[in-house]
Amino acid sequence: MGVTRTRETGFAADVVRTARWGRALAHPARVTILTLLAERRTCVCGEIVDDLPLAQSTVSQHLRVLREEGLIRGEVDGTRSCYCIDAERVRAMMADLNRLGASLERKAACGC
Repeated sequence: MGVTRTRETGFAADVVRTARWGRALAHPARVTILTLLAERRTCVCGEIVDDLPLAQSTVSQHLRVLREEGLIRGEVDGTRSCYCIDAERVRAMMADLNRLGASLERKAACGC
């Protein structure tokens, strides 16, 4: 069975997916948001902005990136938004990143 490539990029689908994970994690605010949601183990409503040194509009942009990648889910609850981590999607991301890490370790073992 061959490697599945995406039509848009020509790269293997798993490579594109791993790159998208990297983009989602590429800012300390997004890593902090994921950590906060994981530590609380419950949906968080309107409190995320209180834990970050950023304006509400900036936090919203970071939440959008995480939501677009499926790492969090969001719901509107009256005048506030509630966010939960998508544990299944985060596990999928970790599996992809672990495969990348294992691949890098094998290459490093060759002494290059």
